[in-house]
Amino acid sequence: AILLVKTGARVPVDGTVLIGEGHINEASITGESLPVTKVEGSGVFAGTILENGTIQIRADKVGEDTTFGKIIELVEEAQDSKSEAERFIDRFSKYYTPAVLVIAFVAWLFTRDVELGITILVLGCPGALVIGVPVSNVAGIGNGARHGVLLKGSEVIGDFSRVDTIVFDKTGTLTVGNPEVAEKAYYNEDTEIILGYLASIERESDHPLAKAVLKEIGETTFSSVENTEVVKGGGIIATVEGKRVAVGNVALMEREKVGLNEQARQDIARFEKNGNSLVLTAVDGELAVLMGIRDQIRPGVKEDLQALKRLGVIDLVVLSGDNQGTVDLVAAELGLTEAHGHMLPEDKSAYIGKLQEQGQIVAFVGDGVNDSPSLALADIGIAMGSGTDVAIETSDVVLMNSDFSRLPHALGLTKITARNMKQNILIAVGVVLVLLASLLFSDWMNMAIGMLVHEGSILVVILNGMRLLNFSLKGDKKGTVTDPKSDFILEK
Repeated sequence: AILLVKTGARVPVDGTVLIGEGHINEASITGESLPVTKVEGSGVFAGTILENGTIQIRADKVGEDTTFGKIIELVEEAQDSKSEAERFIDRFSKYYTPAVLVIAFVAWLFTRDVELGITILVLGCPGALVIGVPVSNVAGIGNGARHGVLLKGSEVIGDFSRVDTIVFDKTGTLTVGNPEVAEKAYYNEDTEIILGYLASIERESDHPLAKAVLKEIGETTFSSVENTEVVKGGGIIATVEGKRVAVGNVALMEREKVGLNEQARQDIARFEKNGNSLVLTAVDGELAVLMGIRDQIRPGVKEDLQALKRLGVIDLVVLSGDNQGTVDLVAAELGLTEAHGHMLPEDKSAYIGKLQEQGQIVAFVGDGVNDSPSLALADIGIAMGSGTDVAIETSDVVLMNSDFSRLPHALGLTKITARNMKQNILIAVGVVLVLLASLLFSDWMNMAIGMLVHEGSILVVILNGMRLLNFSLKGDKKGTVTDPKSDFILEK
């Protein structure tokens, strides 16, 4: 079948472009921040959006066979793989009560004292054990909600606290997700006038780079644009106030025989090395403006990643559909352990599976449809709050408002919550053991004293769990008391 896709429409199938060209936003599949140019013979994915242009495509794969369909299948398989952990917890919970029943029966069998047997059953009732862990969980989850972190259940807390490897998607996670002008250079004294020419031409374009240029220029004086010529794979040439203005890449400048002096060539090489897409502007054959556009790293991400390392994370890895060079630059700037580009959804989930086979506890942080299989497969899936619905639904943790700085807080919170649960378990089990030992091997213990101690232990574990409501990481807020043994603090 041959399908017609117009500007703004969603591509319905995996296929091949037969006629036309346009720019397709493939962020939902590959995670690439910049739209990809599609011409005759190019492949397209179902679920992507044609931002401008009109194309006719031949349907190669439909329904469940499309890349989007495979993503859904991967999500379902990954979610099923977590059920074993739940079954293990269910089996473990069956052991305590039969053990107490056996002890009571054995005591009655040897002593023929029915009152002793009943007292063992009463004092062995794990009241503090039953209450202690839920109180810690509720307090930890409540603290997370107050700080913009949604933890989906108690099992998440235990797994997250043991994470030693965190894998990140790049676009929309480590980076903002919208390309912006990162670097610029001017080679003409009439900069304001020429920027007005540039803005006048770019406002007629739907290309994302044009939008970034207009945002950078801001308010200016617009002029009428005539004789517009779109150069395929190069840029735009037009006449503005009688001057021939060329806006595009280096190839367009060479086509227009624009001279590039040594300074301009050095700037171009530096901008490209920094991972920028270049937009050059020449007026009447002379280079006037050079802009480098790239997806910006989220503010404060580097400090947040360092905080994760202090909390015990060993490996920080970035996986992205972007080209390897761009991913390497991001990894170098942020000090990441590994960086892998050109990764499709199945490649990301396969890489996470490989890490898990090596015994690593893996958390994955992402925000798109393409991240859903990895979010589901990872031991802990962490979604940005502004991400797609399927990513949020699949994840175990959601960072509300897409605030990346909440990630260290979330990890620190789960660690101290897990520690708090262990404390409550030790208190509860310890009290029960002491009560039973005193009942069996001393004369002073009776049901009244035992119940008083029992109720006291319940109160202790509740108060211990409620301390989590005031948890914060060191440096998060002022007026706090630091725990010298860790990066954790409890506010006054």
